[in-house]
Amino acid sequence: MKEKTSVLFVCMGNICRSPAAQAVFQGYVDAAQMTDAFEVDSAGTISYHAGELPDSRMRAHAARRGLNLTHRARQIRPSDFDRFDVILTMDEGNYDDVCALAPTYESMLKVRRMSDFCQRYQADCVPDPYYGGAQGFENVLDILYDACKGLLDWLLHESV
Repeated sequence: MKEKTSVLFVCMGNICRSPAAQAVFQGYVDAAQMTDAFEVDSAGTISYHAGELPDSRMRAHAARRGLNLTHRARQIRPSDFDRFDVILTMDEGNYDDVCALAPTYESMLKVRRMSDFCQRYQADCVPDPYYGGAQGFENVLDILYDACKGLLDWLLHESV
């Protein structure tokens, strides 16, 4: 692994899934005492929620698991393809939108699906909990804990 690996998590609005993924992954990194080896951020494919804290329901569910979601929403930028080594999307729509923004074929290769790193859950995406109930937020967090662990394991064993 190189000196510092940069990871960007992306969902649509950057108020539910991607800030939760950012916090879960950062927790794994901190627990492994590798904080200085990673740069972690999140963004959305739309700017509608720019500057807002994560959704209050996601913050509440995350807090029950010891996570404090304080990230302010932002939209993904073309410069993110230069800044980040790996860009993780939460669902197929996010994947398509982010790939369409990639300035080069090489930068598009940085884009991966978060669910590809699941080790225990059979998930083809990290579903958007925004219009659902409490179980949707819990399901997202379960998937993210699994996928973020798989992602960290992969990053520690691959040259990114």
